[in-house]
Amino acid sequence: MSDTFARLAEVLEARKSAAPDSSYVASLYHKGLNKILEKVGEESVETILAAKDAATSGDARELIGETADLWFHSLVMLAALDQHPQAVLDELDRRFGLSGHAEKAARPHN
Repeated sequence: MSDTFARLAEVLEARKSAAPDSSYVASLYHKGLNKILEKVGEESVETILAAKDAATSGDARELIGETADLWFHSLVMLAALDQHPQAVLDELDRRFGLSGHAEKAARPHN
């Protein structure tokens, strides 16, 4: 697993038991899953808008920053649900080399 993801996972886990006023992540945990999901949604929209801007301007700096925010808040969401980023990396590994169409067809339908 990426060393960065491993370090973030450790910090995010430690912040679960921290006082809400001690860090941004601790305050998110204190506010609950709905607030965390709201942040993931907000960062998703900001990433999409930054991608559109980057396509027009050719400058990807804002896109990189917004993607980092999206990934970070996604990691907070996973940690809030007691999931480790390694599980996502394992799933990506499992999909590597599969046809995207075949992988999608193999998913259970809801």
